[in-house]
Amino acid sequence: MEKFSQLFADIVKLWSKYGVSHYLPGIRNTLVLALVATAIGCVIGFVCGVLNTIPYTKKDPLVKRFFLKLIRVVVRVYVEVFRGTPMVLQAVFVYYGLPYFTDNVVKFSSIWAAAILVVSINTGAYMAESVRGGIISIDPGQTEGAKAIGMTHVQTMLNVILPQALRNIMPQIGNNFIINVKDTSVMFIIGFPDFFSAHRAAVGASYLYFPSATVEMAGYLTMTLIASFLLRWVEKKLDGDSSYELVQVDPLTMTAGTYSHPDRGTPFDEQSKEYRGRVQQGLKHGRTRGER
Repeated sequence: MEKFSQLFADIVKLWSKYGVSHYLPGIRNTLVLALVATAIGCVIGFVCGVLNTIPYTKKDPLVKRFFLKLIRVVVRVYVEVFRGTPMVLQAVFVYYGLPYFTDNVVKFSSIWAAAILVVSINTGAYMAESVRGGIISIDPGQTEGAKAIGMTHVQTMLNVILPQALRNIMPQIGNNFIINVKDTSVMFIIGFPDFFSAHRAAVGASYLYFPSATVEMAGYLTMTLIASFLLRWVEKKLDGDSSYELVQVDPLTMTAGTYSHPDRGTPFDEQSKEYRGRVQQGLKHGRTRGER
């Protein structure tokens, strides 16, 4: 119990000294970076996913088939490279490697720009496969139906396929955002002032490593729990209202033989001229056909 009391006292000491100057700005920078990079990564993923699913046949021109195959190869290489390497090394190669190979001709003047680029292209690699899976999960009959009414491939994707695919991959988008909230901690390698770098600065000044790590753990857990709650709320809104009643009878549909003309009724109505005329014909010439 004494250890817990000491831990609580150290946390209060750290927060009072570094909360406003380090921890809170770090939390803000982490959330902004994760949100912006996830949004850009989703755009990259949607573009790659759509390009990777453009159909072609042997009857298409050779140039079209060549470029579509080339696009798929480029997308595959991009996805495999950025999914198969750690983000911390990607940050090193982008921030330090580009100036190294270009003799400082190409370099980042802003750490924010470098961090957003690294996290965005990493997220886009994961989202590309999610979008591709979401697109091919849609019933092919919907694509055929859209083509049957004259829609082009672009119109079919924008109006039929992508809205449904977006709903299917919404959990994956939220999952990538939560991952980015945590994985942006590796951006300390290029000096980005995120939540984890605030922990490193506080530890370097106070030597209270475990109490500061406890603050970090609680902070990251709070951010991810709030993000999970908001994402589930968005998914519920996309699902629509569950309190509905099935329509059993369409009031606009008129059943055959039941339509009542305001002047003469129907041929089956006893008040109509047709019905009375048929009865009179039957009485004059014998029984009606229906009575035989």
